[in-house]
Amino acid sequence: MVDDKLKRMTVAFIGGGNMGEALIGGILDAGSVPKQHLRASDKRKVRRDHLAEHFGIGVFEDNREAVKGADVVVMAVKPQIYDTVVDEISSALSSSAVLISIAAGKSIAGTEARLRDGARVVRTMPNVNSLVREGATAIVGGSHATEDDIAITSKLFECVGIVRTFDDEVHLDAVTGLSGSGPAFIFLVIEALADAGVKVGLSRWDAHDLAAQAVLGAARLVIQTQEHTGRLKDMVCSPGGTAIAGISALEQGGLRTTLINAVEVATRRSRELGDGG
Repeated sequence: MVDDKLKRMTVAFIGGGNMGEALIGGILDAGSVPKQHLRASDKRKVRRDHLAEHFGIGVFEDNREAVKGADVVVMAVKPQIYDTVVDEISSALSSSAVLISIAAGKSIAGTEARLRDGARVVRTMPNVNSLVREGATAIVGGSHATEDDIAITSKLFECVGIVRTFDDEVHLDAVTGLSGSGPAFIFLVIEALADAGVKVGLSRWDAHDLAAQAVLGAARLVIQTQEHTGRLKDMVCSPGGTAIAGISALEQGGLRTTLINAVEVATRRSRELGDGG
């Protein structure tokens, strides 16, 4: 069982920023890994102190010390320093360890080339919603990753949201364009809805909360009912009513086409920013 195996593993996080903290908190709350088996490194003392005090896990300033003896190493550092940190820890990694990357634009082949021959690498693409445990994470295994590696990675990221696995790394650019960039698009939608609420007479805070809750509830309906979004839309749009009038205005404004184009452009940009891009 993956659950039992994971409970016996030592998991090291390299980087204790927002995403690392979100994963650590989710993992501990889910009981997937005991806190005595979790550790994290960060160059910033304030982050180390926070993680130690808040979660009771072991913390390190030295990345190499953090990975020694670890069964799973989660690379939660920014893409700008990713290559340097992988080079730094490569010789300290256990030969049986699996390295999980969450760095945008860093290919599996690029990571494998910086590690020993046969190194097991899993690349993931989580999104910012993981901070509130409503994330969406895509997972792709490297050339030497095992089924267990994929299952363990999935279990860890399920602690902060839903997980989808893919056979080909090429899909991660599309994931970046959709679920990676998508929250920014929705923040803009919420802001616009709130502005509209103010325009028609609501207070700023009432409009803000009502707009955000409308989006949150709609998303939960989609996930929990598994109904087609067109049918859910039809449930709200009564004949000659307010919602269908608003839908007509959205269609005239090209909202659907604009969102499609936004995902396509973001996907293209992800390809451009990849290794060597």
